Amino acid sequence: MSFLAQTAEDPSPEPIPGAADGRAHLFNGRTAERYRRSVTDGVGLVASTVARTERPFTGVTPAELAPEISGIDLERPLGDPDAALEELESVYLKDAVYFHHPRYLAHLNCPVVIPALLGEAVLSAINSSLDTWDQSAGGTLIERRLIDWTTERIGLGEAADGIFTSGGTQSNLQAMLLARDEACTLVEKEAAASGETVAKSAILPRLRILTSQAGHFSIQKAAAILGLGYEAVVPVPCDQDRRMRTAALAHELNRCRREGLIVMAVVATAGTTDFGSIDPLPEIAELCDRHGTWMHVDAAYGCGLLASPTRRALLDGIERADSVTVDYHKSFFQPVSSSAVLVRDRATLSHATYHADYLNPERSARNLIPNQVDKSIQTTRRFDALKLWLTLRIMGADAVGALFDEVVDRAAEAWALLDTDPRYEVVTEPQLSTLVFRYVPPTDGPGDPDLVDRANLHAREALAASGAAVVAGTVVDGRHHLKFTLLNPETSLSDIAYVLDLLAEHAGQYLALHIEPELSGPRHSRAS
Repeated sequence: MSFLAQTAEDPSPEPIPGAADGRAHLFNGRTAERYRRSVTDGVGLVASTVARTERPFTGVTPAELAPEISGIDLERPLGDPDAALEELESVYLKDAVYFHHPRYLAHLNCPVVIPALLGEAVLSAINSSLDTWDQSAGGTLIERRLIDWTTERIGLGEAADGIFTSGGTQSNLQAMLLARDEACTLVEKEAAASGETVAKSAILPRLRILTSQAGHFSIQKAAAILGLGYEAVVPVPCDQDRRMRTAALAHELNRCRREGLIVMAVVATAGTTDFGSIDPLPEIAELCDRHGTWMHVDAAYGCGLLASPTRRALLDGIERADSVTVDYHKSFFQPVSSSAVLVRDRATLSHATYHADYLNPERSARNLIPNQVDKSIQTTRRFDALKLWLTLRIMGADAVGALFDEVVDRAAEAWALLDTDPRYEVVTEPQLSTLVFRYVPPTDGPGDPDLVDRANLHAREALAASGAAVVAGTVVDGRHHLKFTLLNPETSLSDIAYVLDLLAEHAGQYLALHIEPELSGPRHSRAS
């Protein structure tokens, strides 16, 4: 009897106690209908919750919510999807921060488009891992096509390549890894040409990264992770529009050369987190060419301009970069996570390559098997590219770009509103969709800047506690400011005006409360 015939006659194995219940929850052909019902119920709950949500936040505090969640006994499963969803509504959905709401104006969190949500549902169920071809097949090719599409939009050239990542921080980290190893390789080659050898350990302390004072903190984190230390990042001063000053950059490049330091990368920003400012990319590219320095562009925020029908020119010069970070989950209206790092020369990605016999042996590369792990600093990796794929296939890039144009237009209108409002001073006119401003009291009001600082802080916190709106905050030149980050095309100028009135009311009430005791004290003393 053949082994195949023998196994066909064998009875099913005896179920292990408790295993039957576990198997009932596995997604497979037998449980497909159960999956359909569960997901449909979950989607229905989310849809009904969003439909009746009237404010972006409930104002719940950690002290209020933490006991409710910590009191749940995870050792006692509910066993019923309906009961679990009911509990989830209580501990999560009810108090979630809803980015889709037009008065969520805080961080770089976008509302998401429905085609991307469809992609999220598909990729989660199939659960492809994009590290090797034999785990993803078509997913690998879809991701590669989207990388090509993005590099074409940037204009990096035919040798360009890239990889999807978990977000801008990881993209920036990988870009700095590539820049570091390229710089070390160059020094080693120059030493070898002179008949000398130099250890990598001797090169690392001399490496420097130049970036704008307004650049993202992930560059400092990358330097620390890569063994260079935070001090390896040299901040370059900005102009009044919060853009990197090219004269200051030239000065730092020359200073580093004189001092025997090696500038491994200049990081330009296309859309700073605080101001949405775009550094002068063509001038920075010119300086990098002159000094033979790697140019990285952090376009995590500004990448939406790649699809803009009207504002693509704001990114002129990005095509000269050696590496670029893009966050589709910021300005392409994608769910988290969806990001990528792109490079001009695909060969530089080899600095992140390691061949393991059990996963991606070298023979796979020789046989042209497209294993994406060869390019990535991650191994297991979600098929996040599918969300963007379905977005482009259903909506199209022009529709995405038009949505991003809308929020940039709205920010320009909001700036005009703020600029003429005596209650506020605004730091700079936005290039993208971020506004940084500060409540200022009337001219006959308190002149104590520390008190005004506290009033601005209070206004933001009181607004969030009310749940009526959510705004962000930051520090500019040592003073507390408020910040709008507009990424929702549904946000109207009326929404913005309403939030400004609320902020002014909260700040004014705080000042009145804290000025009165100062005035009442002297009055009582005179009366006595």
